[in-house]
Amino acid sequence: MKEKTLVTLKDEISFEYPFSDDMPMVYLGEIANMPEHGIFIGQSGKCYFGYHISNFKELSEEEV
Repeated sequence: MKEKTLVTLKDEISFEYPFSDDMPMVYLGEIANMPEHGIFIGQSGKCYFGYHISNFKELSEEEV
């Protein structure tokens, strides 16, 4: 996943996270000492970190 891209939760897991209504998010990057875990900023401006990157998908140009 590229840094500083807009992402959203994958469809099959969107109900599992309490911040699912704060989409799309900006993916800031991977946490250095936690491989495959990322830092995200939601539409509200809140920061979310420590979530598995594999649970998110990048938005395409058409979706943005």
